[in-house]
Amino acid sequence: MKALSRLLVLLLLAGLALQIYFVSRIALMAVLNPESSAFQRSEAYLIAKNTGALKWRQQWVSYAEVSDNLKRAVIASEDASFSLHDGVDIEALEKAWEKNAKAEQRAAQAGNRLAATQPKALSARVPKVIGGSTITQQLAKNLFLSGERTLLRKGQELVLTLLLEALLDKQRILSLYLNSVEWGEGVFGAEAAAQHYYRKPAARLSAAESARLAVMLPRPKYFETRLNSGYLASRAGTIAARMSAVELP
Repeated sequence: MKALSRLLVLLLLAGLALQIYFVSRIALMAVLNPESSAFQRSEAYLIAKNTGALKWRQQWVSYAEVSDNLKRAVIASEDASFSLHDGVDIEALEKAWEKNAKAEQRAAQAGNRLAATQPKALSARVPKVIGGSTITQQLAKNLFLSGERTLLRKGQELVLTLLLEALLDKQRILSLYLNSVEWGEGVFGAEAAAQHYYRKPAARLSAAESARLAVMLPRPKYFETRLNSGYLASRAGTIAARMSAVELP
């Protein structure tokens, strides 16, 4: 029992030390830009492993050097309540849960019909999972965490989200997000994306260009090779129409 008690104490101390480390890292981000994120390092490793070359385009710019069009477009597309919530949008999570549940139900029904008519056929396509993560949650995950999906990792993501909201203001959170998010294979941040797709600085992005970049965010590497897709154009039009209602931090 003593050995087990010591182990538990050590685990608790290790967990506490990890949280203190995260607090110090986030506090420093109020004035210092992180050199890289956990997600970026993971992606760079995979690209280097598959191609034998390091592909990494990123150039940090200040909040003022990113077009307000892009700020509004990203908020409209990714997190409409960004300026209002404290890191977690409960309403968005509930809507995502309901949509996923309905999608799973439809997929199960389609699978049953397929099995009845074609017993040897493969099961129906797995439904697309819709997320309800806020910009702050996405930033927390990208900066510090791996891509695994476990309850422990989601719990740590929640803690990091609350720490980001407590230690940084909304403007800094959005600035960190825009400078580090992926916009294509090896393309990170608004400045790199603006140069890569439009050959211009992020400060000069138009509303239409910004809307298209915002729509790419959930699947940047997919849309990088489908820039002329009908869905991208249609969704970008929807986002552009919503941008005027977005409140910037």
